[in-house]
Amino acid sequence: MTLWNAVLLASIVCVALKTIGYLIPPRWFDAPTPSRITDLLTVALLSALVAVQTLGVGQAITVDARVPAVAVAAGLLLLRAPFLVVVIAAAATAALLRLWGWAL
Repeated sequence: MTLWNAVLLASIVCVALKTIGYLIPPRWFDAPTPSRITDLLTVALLSALVAVQTLGVGQAITVDARVPAVAVAAGLLLLRAPFLVVVIAAAATAALLRLWGWAL
């Protein structure tokens, strides 16, 4: 299977899943348990994505300048700083740490 075949297959599967989602009756998600599960699932998936992107390099786990940058971003988000300020501060933190030799 070539890369393009895999991309096309994944695209078809995504469209099919989205279509199936529209066919599910809304009352199934109105109950408290399914509603809570869908809310928490979103947070769990986003947290997993952040963890993988912060700590992962290939198949290994590494701690480099991204970890303090994410910590700075989390701290600023807790302080309710504007998103642009959070992004710039996290990028500056990672850039300075890499400048000082704590790089990948």
